[in-house]
Amino acid sequence: MKSDAVKKGVERAPHRSLLYALGCTKEELNKPFIGIVNSFNEIVPGHIHLKQIAEAVKEGVRAAGGVPFEFNTIGVCDGIAMNHAGMKYSLPSRELIADSVEIMAEAHAFDALVFIPNCDKIIPGMIMAAVRLNIPSIFVSGGPMLAGHLNGKMVDLNNVFEGVGNFTAGTMTEAELTELEQVACPGCGSCAGMFTANTMNCLTEALGMGLPGNGTIPAVDARRRALARRAGEQIMQVLAKNLKPKDIINQDAIYNAFTVDMALGGSSNTVLHLLAIANEAGVNFNLKTVNEISNKTPYLTKLRPSGPYRIEELDQAGGIPAVMNEIKSLLKLNSKTVTGKTIGENLAGVKNVNPEIIRPISKAHTATGGLVVLFGNLAPEGGVVKKAAVAPEMMVHKGPARVFDSEEKATKAIMGKKIKPGDVLVIRYEGPKGGPGMREMLTPTSLITGIGLEKDVALITDGRFSGATRGASIGHVSPEAAAKGPIAAVKEGDIISIDIPNHRLDVELTEKEINDRLGKLAEFQPRIKSGYLVRYTERVTSASSGAVFRK
Repeated sequence: MKSDAVKKGVERAPHRSLLYALGCTKEELNKPFIGIVNSFNEIVPGHIHLKQIAEAVKEGVRAAGGVPFEFNTIGVCDGIAMNHAGMKYSLPSRELIADSVEIMAEAHAFDALVFIPNCDKIIPGMIMAAVRLNIPSIFVSGGPMLAGHLNGKMVDLNNVFEGVGNFTAGTMTEAELTELEQVACPGCGSCAGMFTANTMNCLTEALGMGLPGNGTIPAVDARRRALARRAGEQIMQVLAKNLKPKDIINQDAIYNAFTVDMALGGSSNTVLHLLAIANEAGVNFNLKTVNEISNKTPYLTKLRPSGPYRIEELDQAGGIPAVMNEIKSLLKLNSKTVTGKTIGENLAGVKNVNPEIIRPISKAHTATGGLVVLFGNLAPEGGVVKKAAVAPEMMVHKGPARVFDSEEKATKAIMGKKIKPGDVLVIRYEGPKGGPGMREMLTPTSLITGIGLEKDVALITDGRFSGATRGASIGHVSPEAAAKGPIAAVKEGDIISIDIPNHRLDVELTEKEINDRLGKLAEFQPRIKSGYLVRYTERVTSASSGAVFRK
C-alpha cells in the first residue's frame, strides 16, 4: 500500500504514534488509508451540507474495509463573488484547489481518494488533482439545489439576477424583487439550473469518475446520502482493481464528456474546464474538435437557463444515464468508469421516462449541439457561445461596437440605459491575465435580459459568462486584450459580425488595420500589484488552452 510509507517499519514508529493520537487502532494500520477531499464551508450554499455527505462516504469506506481521513479545500461561491473584485479569484481558485489536494495526498501517502465537490471551479480543480496524482479516486458531489417557488412558478438564482434588470426597466417593484430574492434559493445545493456547477457534476458521470446520479440527485434527497455511502464503498473496489484516473480520463473520455455537454446544452465554462482536465491528463484536445462534436450531436434537453426544465426534473426523467442512452451511438462505449464497468455496460437497462424533458434524437430540439466555438479575425483562437440559450433572432447579428475596458463600466452603461437595440457590447481586459482571473459576468447579461434587450443586443468578452447566462453572449475570446489580441483593437462604432451557425466572429477591419491599431497600443500593465493574483497573472495561459498554468 502507498500508505505503508507512513505505517510500516521501525523507522515509522513516530508516524504511528501520531496516527494513534488521531484515535487509530493497531488493526486499522493494516488497512488502506482513504483521503476524503471535502470542499465543505459555511459561505457557499452548495457546500453547507457537505459534512453530512462526508459522513456517509466515511461510513461506506469503513464498511468496505478502509480507514477514512477527511480534509478540506477552499471553495468560492460565484454568486456571492459576482460583480465585484471577488470574482477575480474564482477561476484562479481552480489551480489552488488542485495544488492543495496534491500537497495533502502526497504528504500523507493516501492509498485512494474520494472527492466531494459541488460548485464551479471546485469540480474541475479536484478532477485535475485526481489526474495529476493518478491514484484510485472517485467523485460524489453534494447535488443540485431544488428550485424555489413564487406565485405558482418555479424560480432560481438566475431569476434574481434578471430581476435586477426588471427593476431597472421599471417592470418589477423593489418589493417584488425582495420577495423573489427570499424564495429563489430554498436551501442547500448547487444553484438550480444547467449552470456551470451542475454541468460539471453531470459531466463527471460522462467522464467515468462519478457514479450514476452524481450530477442530478437533489442535495436534499435521501438518495444523495445513499449515493455518498456507495461511493465510499466503491472506492475500495476501485483501489482493489488499481483503477487510476488516467486509466479512465483519456481521449475517449474527454470526447464523451463534450458529447454529453452538447446534448445537455451545458455551460460555456465547461469548454474551459474540460480543456484544462485534458491538459492535465496529457490529452491533446483542441477547440476545432469541440466544434466537430457539436456539429454531429443533437441538443436534447432544454434546461434552465435555456428552457423551462430544472435539474430535479432531469433527474426524474432518468438523469445523465438516460441522456447518454439516447446518444449512445455517438459515444465511446468501451470507456472505463469507476463502477468497474464500461460506459456501455452502465447504460444497459437504462430508461428515459420523460421523452419531453430528454428528447430522443428523432425529436431533438436542434440537430447540432448546445455549445459552439466561433472563429474569425476577432477571435483567431476561438470564442465560446452557449448556442442553446441564444434567441433565433440573434443567431446572425451585425452591429456597432460599444467598447468597455471593464465589467463595471459596461454595467454602469447598461443601468444608465445607454445601450440601444442592435449594439454589440465589447467587454475587454477581463481575460485570464487582463482581469486578472477571467471574471464571470452574469450581472451585465442578466441586466440586458431583464430590461428586455436579450433579442436585440449581443455581448462579447475575453472574460467569461456564467452558466446561468442566456442571450448572444460570446466569451473566452482569444487571444485576450491583455495579450494584444484583436479584441484590443476594436474601437467604438466598429461593425462586428456574429454568425453562430457558421461559427464566425469578425470585426469589419482589414488585417492591416487591426495590426496598425495593435502596434500603437502600450504594453498591458497588470491591474493587481500584490498577492496570489500577481503570481497567477505571470503563469496563466490563454483561455483557448483552458487557462492552465504555463509549465
